[in-house]
Amino acid sequence: DLGECAVKHGVPVFIVNLYADEIGNAELPEKVKQWQSEQAAQAADESSIPPRKYVFAAAAGLLIAVASFGVWLYFKQPAAISLSPEKTIAVLPFQNFSPDKDNAFFADGVQDDILTSLAKIKDLRVTSRSSVMKFRDAAEQNLRQIGKALGVANVLEGSVRREGDRVVVNVQLVDAQSARQIWANRYDRTLADSLGLQGELASEIADALRATLSTDEQARVTAKPTQNPDAYVFYLRANQISRNPDTLLEDYKTAEQLYMQAIALDPDFALAHARLASVCAEIFHYYEPTEDWKTKARTEAQIALRLQPSLAEAHFALGQCIYWMDQDYDRALEQFDIAARLSPSDGDIARLIAAIKRRQGKWKESLEEYERVAKLDPQNPNTVRELIFTNTAMRRWPEAARWVEQLRAMAPASIISKIQRGYVEFWWKGDTGLLKSLLNQMAPGVDPDGGVTSVRWDAAMLDRDYAAARRAIDASTAKELSYTGEASTPRAFFEGCIALAQGDIVGAQNYFQGAQPVFEDAVKEAPSSAIRHANLGWLYAFMGRKEDAIREGRRAVELKPESKDAVDGVIVNCYLALIYARVGEKDLAFPLLERLLKTPGAVDSVDYSITTNDLKHRWEWDPIRSDPRFQKLVGQPAK
Repeated sequence: DLGECAVKHGVPVFIVNLYADEIGNAELPEKVKQWQSEQAAQAADESSIPPRKYVFAAAAGLLIAVASFGVWLYFKQPAAISLSPEKTIAVLPFQNFSPDKDNAFFADGVQDDILTSLAKIKDLRVTSRSSVMKFRDAAEQNLRQIGKALGVANVLEGSVRREGDRVVVNVQLVDAQSARQIWANRYDRTLADSLGLQGELASEIADALRATLSTDEQARVTAKPTQNPDAYVFYLRANQISRNPDTLLEDYKTAEQLYMQAIALDPDFALAHARLASVCAEIFHYYEPTEDWKTKARTEAQIALRLQPSLAEAHFALGQCIYWMDQDYDRALEQFDIAARLSPSDGDIARLIAAIKRRQGKWKESLEEYERVAKLDPQNPNTVRELIFTNTAMRRWPEAARWVEQLRAMAPASIISKIQRGYVEFWWKGDTGLLKSLLNQMAPGVDPDGGVTSVRWDAAMLDRDYAAARRAIDASTAKELSYTGEASTPRAFFEGCIALAQGDIVGAQNYFQGAQPVFEDAVKEAPSSAIRHANLGWLYAFMGRKEDAIREGRRAVELKPESKDAVDGVIVNCYLALIYARVGEKDLAFPLLERLLKTPGAVDSVDYSITTNDLKHRWEWDPIRSDPRFQKLVGQPAK
């Protein structure tokens, strides 16, 4: 009897060595020697360290272990390092054992569906998909460490093999603390027969964890999403694209088409209608606030609710429409409340509730709500992005920098995290060095929606390195770049700014006139968009069209008053302040600037951003730079 030794995931097993004179080996294996030595050393440490010192030693050990697999925990997140209740679970990414490696989306989809079904059970707390995706190679990591990092007591891991019409799913539920297997099963089905598998698995897992399901929960959890296996495959492909942390416009539109293909095969696929509604609502909110997206989002949400009134995703999508399109916060909260009751572990709902508080100007409450969500779901990059935005908007630079570093650890490939880290450093310290260094780490071909090119241009303009700004634009073949909200910015605008900053007024006018139809058509396309009116006024200000610029800037403020929207309402006032400064209305610009420097939300990675260092460094403010009132503003500590 060789005693106990840890194997995969640190699972302890008892080993017996069978040998005789002519076969086997009487020597103690090196692996067993190492394990027993470690256990003896640990026991000695535990018996000799006084209680208070032991707490610090354990905390230090945990931090080292967590850092070994790239997790950076915020210093005020006790939930991530404390023992969890027994009914908490993380569903780790499933391994793809299919011969065709392109079927990885299918393995991810099965995992996501199981997670979503479990999230509907009130008696369980389920870690979000976004939090667990970084643990894709869990087999190479220690489950106890994963459990502590995610704040859960149990972990579900599995594999999927899809070949032709057959699907084989292997799953095991493991106690993260002891690495003891609680339950396991294997399912070998046809693709058509596997459509209800996520509900079947969720029910069995709930039983294994002794979670109580109501009759309604049981019905919701076990409901098949569709009867059409091909529709289900399109749905899974769309999900994989639309639910990434760095989803861009091109990704959203690809997902939209895939959801539509799923619906074409099964018009009664309520969940696909709901996800499509969310995608359309997000395109409307983040990129293109047109009537087409508005109508499509609301229509799809209503179809989903008609098909399945108790579908959490449908209520969530309708809440997005009411929140972003109608700005009726109370009615939106009603839908989010219903969605939260139907899917208690869905962190997306809690994040949007926090976002509404932010729109209402309740910045401190919003921050506290996001921090609460982060403690419950500590490795979710979507929550961390919101914390970065909120801390940045409140000009809490050290806190924003810490959250950005956590996001970079969670999602090392994230373009947004690198860019935001550079901008936070600039707003805080007035230095573009880190921003440029992080941009230089990006491959030249990485430029989704032209967003990286616009940042390279912006960093060069902040340094007044106009040759570098020109090189950045020339290196891109894109006709439009992602820079401001709600619409892409024509290339000619950036070229016009370079010319104007260098004093070439004639050349600048030629470029701006080339960009003018794009800005004007954007307003015609979405006349109720405050941001698009602000963008047009911004262009007119650079063109020297004073009355037109002021008219559009003020129209933006009328459409989006701060009293109704403390986020975008503040941003359009930032535009208006810059417009006033550019057209010579100093007496209107300075009171607005003074107020905006004290107002949460007046910060953005664009030239209308109102921080002390933006005012100090951006060429756009040169027309009022020599005024003593301006010098007084920029002489204040970084805000």
